Amino acid sequence: MGKQVTEMLKGTLEGIVLAILAGRPAYGYEITSWLRDKGFTEIAEGTIYALLIRIEQRGYVDVEKVPSEKGPPRKVYTLNADGQAYLDEFWTTWSFLSERLEQLRKGDS
Repeated sequence: MGKQVTEMLKGTLEGIVLAILAGRPAYGYEITSWLRDKGFTEIAEGTIYALLIRIEQRGYVDVEKVPSEKGPPRKVYTLNADGQAYLDEFWTTWSFLSERLEQLRKGDS
């Protein structure tokens, strides 16, 4: 990924991860793998784990420790009502920004 994509992704990654969790509960490595499968190939696991800690501290997710076949239990994250409210706000903001950016791109300033 280029520097510009990396910088833009920093501002939206939280919303992207919450959107993934809106679809189903997941653990860190699973989220990272999904993102990589969708083309976000250079996202480091550490970035996702740090983000998951932040959204847990903000109260956007519920966490359950689930036994793992290999190693220690996994922390599975589930979007809760506060997280859904934040995600709804994220999508509203995203729509606002993307509409304005599209207007600028087309020269409708």
